[in-house]
This record gives sequence, C-alpha cells and structure tokens, in this order.
Amino acid sequence: MEFCVEDSTDVHVLIEDHRIVFSCRNADGVELYNEIEFYAKVNSKDSQDKRSGRSITCFVRKWKEKVAWPRLTKEDIKPVWLSVDFDNWRDWEGDEEVELAQVEHYAELLSKVQAKRPPPAMDDLDDDSDSADATSN
Repeated sequence: MEFCVEDSTDVHVLIEDHRIVFSCRNADGVELYNEIEFYAKVNSKDSQDKRSGRSITCFVRKWKEKVAWPRLTKEDIKPVWLSVDFDNWRDWEGDEEVELAQVEHYAELLSKVQAKRPPPAMDDLDDDSDSADATSN
C-alpha cells in the first residue's frame, strides 16, 4: 500500500493483524489519518513501512500468502480514495505457470550448453585480410 503525501512529517504507521493505522502531517501542516480494516488476517511481524519524500509505502504480508482476497478492506464498499496500482500488480495464480515455464526454458538452454560438440572449424578465417580491410576503411 502506498500513502501519497509529499513532504510528510510526524509519520506514524501501525500494522496490526487485522488493520493498519496511518497518520502524518502534510507540507501545509494538515494532519492526515487513515485506518483500514483488512479483509483477512495479515502477518504484522513480517510487515514493514518505508518513507520517501513523496509517499509512505507499507509492505503488508498476508497471513495465508497463496490465498487471493476479493478486496483489501473488510467492508464490501470500496473507498473513493483507494485504487489499484497496476504497475505493481501480481497475479499469484499466473505467476506459478510463468515461473515453471521459465525454469523449463532455462533447463533446456542448459542442456544445449552442456551437450559437448566439437568446436567449429576456423580454418577459413584469414587474419591478414580481415585486419587489412579493417584498417583501410
């Protein structure tokens, strides 16, 4: 999750098993507060936050990692200020298939590299003519 607040001060992030509480002051000194009840339990001990000049990013790990949530919040109503960052979207079901295909591809490449073949013949190369052509151009 990312809270976009430029030049934030007095940042407080509390990540609990069922909610996150966020508060800070923006550049104008206005206090901002948000509390989100998660759809399901998260691993608060393995979650963290990181502050930059433009935002506060919270990395929240689900308690059950391979289980998809239909939404972030416990409530069925989507808040107007909440949106999905599709640049960082991960489809957990598709990832396993993609990773498996990559592993198979690399295994195939390795088998080709490990197959020992005689080196290519290089007797048709003429060092003198190549270097003379390269220096004359």
